[in-house]
Amino acid sequence: MANTAGVAWTRAELSRYLRRHAQAELYDESGDAAVGTAIYTLSDPRDIRRVRYVGQTGNPSRRFLQHLNTARLWLPDETPWWVRAPKLRALYQWIRTLFIEEQRLPTMVIATWEQTVSQARTAERTRIYECLRQQLPLLNVEAGILDRQLPLL
Repeated sequence: MANTAGVAWTRAELSRYLRRHAQAELYDESGDAAVGTAIYTLSDPRDIRRVRYVGQTGNPSRRFLQHLNTARLWLPDETPWWVRAPKLRALYQWIRTLFIEEQRLPTMVIATWEQTVSQARTAERTRIYECLRQQLPLLNVEAGILDRQLPLL
């Protein structure tokens, strides 16, 4: 994998780059205290309103880095075979594609913090519904299921 100067990344260099990116491109727009479970989105940094993934986590910086590392950007350009469930591969293929195109990586934006597991699940599902209503190209596995449950407007 080459960096923006066309020089190949070492795995250690890429790891440092991902850590810096995860710190620099994580935004908390919730206005809430960072307590409980964060409901977050991942988007292309060129258009962060065009959400591609909605998730929840108790530790956003760690989860963001997990997403970036799971894409295994140091491997040659190919389908992410290492992601065991094929239905989960689309997210990591998208991250890999962003990186191949000018070394862009997703931006993480925290929308809200929820205090209980059930509140977090409800808030995540609500955000997915909102994105589907806006016809955003979500990569969540749940998006396909929930899309079929949306009432016709």
